[in-house]
Amino acid sequence: ELIKTSQTGEIAKERLIAEYNFSDEQAKAILDMRLQRLTGLEIEKIKEEETEIRTRVIDLKDIINSDERKESIVKEELLEIKDKYADERRSEINLSEDLDIEDEELIPVEDVIVTVTNNGYIKRMNVDQYKSQHRGGVGFAGIKMHEDDFVEHIQLTSTHDFHLFFTDKGRVFKIKGYKIPIGSRQSKGIPIVNLLKLQDNEKLASFTSIKDFDDENSHLFFVTKNGVVKKTDVSDYKNIRTNGIIALTLREDDELISVSLTDGKREIIIGGSHGKAIRFNEADVRSMGRTATGVRGMNLPEGEKVVGAAIVLSEEQEILVVTENGFGKRTNVDEYRLQTRGGKGVKTLNVTEKNGRLTALKTVNNDEDLIVITDKGVVIRTSVEGISQTKRATQGVRIIKLKQDQKVSTVALIPHQDEEDDFLEDSPNFIQEEIQIDESKKTDAIEMQALEKEEDQEVIIKKSMFDEE
Repeated sequence: ELIKTSQTGEIAKERLIAEYNFSDEQAKAILDMRLQRLTGLEIEKIKEEETEIRTRVIDLKDIINSDERKESIVKEELLEIKDKYADERRSEINLSEDLDIEDEELIPVEDVIVTVTNNGYIKRMNVDQYKSQHRGGVGFAGIKMHEDDFVEHIQLTSTHDFHLFFTDKGRVFKIKGYKIPIGSRQSKGIPIVNLLKLQDNEKLASFTSIKDFDDENSHLFFVTKNGVVKKTDVSDYKNIRTNGIIALTLREDDELISVSLTDGKREIIIGGSHGKAIRFNEADVRSMGRTATGVRGMNLPEGEKVVGAAIVLSEEQEILVVTENGFGKRTNVDEYRLQTRGGKGVKTLNVTEKNGRLTALKTVNNDEDLIVITDKGVVIRTSVEGISQTKRATQGVRIIKLKQDQKVSTVALIPHQDEEDDFLEDSPNFIQEEIQIDESKKTDAIEMQALEKEEDQEVIIKKSMFDEE
């Protein structure tokens, strides 16, 4: 009657709430109810539904309070799943093969620079971390490190190559390039002992990259501090345990300093700290076993040591030498006559108090950049083509201007990059550094004029002697 006498549905709802104290939801439900729900049959269904719901609530509360009923229900449901999915396994699990959780296809193949400091910190960096700078520049801070640390090893490599790390004690470790943590130019890196299980007082001497251990024509050529050399097939180093294996047996008071990848048909050139170098054919050294000691490669004076060894790939290559005081030069390979291994070598640089003792020897092309690093962590990148080409018995020209307490510790070759130096502009001493660079260039120009004058005089003397004959 109340609903029937109401003009609108909203008025009917308000009157139901006022008359019977219904809630808003209850009043709305009454208005939405169909007239058939008012019959006696529908009322009985509502009462039956209420009874079922109340019974279900009691049963669910009993399940919550009974661990035994819960376990019984879980068991019953699992048996139903078992019966429903009782068909044979569709996937195959092969436990006989080694499972590698790392997908190398997702890791890009790219050239990187790997550096290791004297205190044993290692990292890899993108090649573009270093920009070109003119010869004679003052360099810039390349590696962040402690005051008593400096970069000792640097090499251009790839993320997917196998890297063989050789220690000064003659042991070798193997690791993939992408497993070396990546860092910025200013980062310190991580301790190399986190990657390699080095012994006490053992440090990294050299490392190289290997793409294929099954290549029968690939060899590793070893050079020690005392001038001992050895050649071994690459396949002998295919299986290397995580704690390393013996790469060669060292004699007393000797250390491994250089390891190079060769094809067995190259020429080797070795440089000593006293400014001499020897060039000989790799075939003079027979292939030996992994644990062999080796044979004499260069006869060194007492107190001197080998500072560098390189592979001669062609007659077009040049020999680059760098001294501890930052001087360097390029010399044609054919200036070094081919000798038999074990000799004393020929003069490769005139060692003086000004340029210092020889600290590095490399074979170079004109399409490369040279990175020079001092023992204080200062690094300069300059084009090899910008370093003057002179005869063997000369002092060289200045590559990097060093402070009084600095010495060159490491050099490395990387692909040439045509970028001008723009990073010095942020330095508060930019103008002062530019002046130092100009003065350095003037000094080097004077030195080169003197060298050219000496060479011209030598030509005149030889010409006059020829005319007299």
